[in-house]
Amino acid sequence: MEYLIIENKAFDKNNFTQTLLLKAEYESCTFTNCDFSNTNLSDIKFLNCEFLNCNLSLVKLNKTAFRDVQFKNSKLVGLLFENCNSFGLSFSFDNCNLHLSSFFNTKIKKTIFKNSQLHEVDFIKCDLTQSVFSNCDLKDAKFENTILEKVDFQTAFNYCIDPEINKIAKAKFSSQGLAGLLYKYDIEIN
Repeated sequence: MEYLIIENKAFDKNNFTQTLLLKAEYESCTFTNCDFSNTNLSDIKFLNCEFLNCNLSLVKLNKTAFRDVQFKNSKLVGLLFENCNSFGLSFSFDNCNLHLSSFFNTKIKKTIFKNSQLHEVDFIKCDLTQSVFSNCDLKDAKFENTILEKVDFQTAFNYCIDPEINKIAKAKFSSQGLAGLLYKYDIEIN
């Protein structure tokens, strides 16, 4: 499929629920204060792009390519990242709301999650090797058969991770977060 290539363009306050984003390859573009909610971004490529203060809730991501994409101060509720194009999949999240999103069975090594809310996010069978959860709220996030080797959880909170069903070698936790590793034993930690 031939893609129209759009480079170095700034999109500001666009309502893509009214006028759909063109199926293309977007390279080094910035999307600021844009509303994508409930739209279809399938088969679109985003390379080295930034999404700032955007609403991407419930967006369809079938074969969507995200390569070196930054999401900042954005709402990404209910996204199924496992439907994305897996080739080169890489992104970071800063001060984002990712409630009810899913990274099921994705390989997203070295992903940075910073100051974000990840309530009920599905990380089952995900490879998060060397990722960072800096000051992130992981309330009811699901970790099962997840690769968490060398992941930094030192400032994350509200997580429940079973070390027996996840690979956590050399992961970093704070002493305040130990309860999140021992929750299943129903013990009190003071």
